[in-house]
Amino acid sequence: MTVRYFAVLRDRRGVGEETLSTDCESIGDFICELVVKHQLDLAPALIRAAQDGSFVDDSTPIRDGAQIVLVPPVSGG
Repeated sequence: MTVRYFAVLRDRRGVGEETLSTDCESIGDFICELVVKHQLDLAPALIRAAQDGSFVDDSTPIRDGAQIVLVPPVSGG
């Protein structure tokens, strides 16, 4: 699958996009795996995910070959 990181996640990971594989079955488990593996220093519950262009919840199964986009909380004014 392709993983794209935005904002602070991109800065902390050091790349905007990478190709990964996982044994995780759900988006939520995959986010937890990435936070620990890459020391992203952000609570997994704060990260929104989209799979193939649509936002999904943590229980969504990961599709083979999916594009996963990870978006941290953002602030603005």
